[in-house]
Amino acid sequence: MSDHPLKLDHIGLRVTNLEKSVHFYTAALGPLGMSLIGKSDSHAAFGIGSMPYLTIRLTDKVEGPTHVAFLAESYEQVDIFHQAGISTGGTDGGAPGLRPDYHENYYGAFVLDPDGHNIELVKHSPA
Repeated sequence: MSDHPLKLDHIGLRVTNLEKSVHFYTAALGPLGMSLIGKSDSHAAFGIGSMPYLTIRLTDKVEGPTHVAFLAESYEQVDIFHQAGISTGGTDGGAPGLRPDYHENYYGAFVLDPDGHNIELVKHSPA
């Protein structure tokens, strides 16, 4: 895992189609070692083991998209995330690559989920 100093427990997002979003997040978060760990008629949780890091909750309307960025362990992980997200109903929000305007070693990819949430995977150090 990363030695990044930020500690994060979990993130919650609202979605308008639970099944479509479960399909998207199962594929997009798979490269991070996350999987679907719980689901009901109104929400789903994705995590590692029994720890949920992302929850999605069904709503009638999403009030503006959210940007969520997860840390990657490799460039390859970023590439796989992007491909998986696009192949399961996500929209390309920025192909994998270096973004020196952020900082010299910023390698990231962006995928918009079915509700327009901007989901990013980023590696901050050289491959």
